[in-house]
Amino acid sequence: MAFEAQAVQVFENMKAIAEEAGGSMNDIVKVTILLSDLANFAQVNEVMARYFSEPYPARAAYAVKALPKDVDIEVEAIMVVG
Repeated sequence: MAFEAQAVQVFENMKAIAEEAGGSMNDIVKVTILLSDLANFAQVNEVMARYFSEPYPARAAYAVKALPKDVDIEVEAIMVVG
């Protein structure tokens, strides 16, 4: 699967989880992005812009040697709902 398709799937999954928990992507305050290749970081920014609006959540991104199931991206998020 191409990197962009993987990134879109990650954020679609995150959106579904946020909504199931009674929130939205606007309630996410922090994301941690793990990438198999930091060269994909610009593409992550493009995909994230489709899912978040300003003010954007705090973000950290790291390159890792490998991710489970040979994927190229993994994202962890913290959401705050009132």
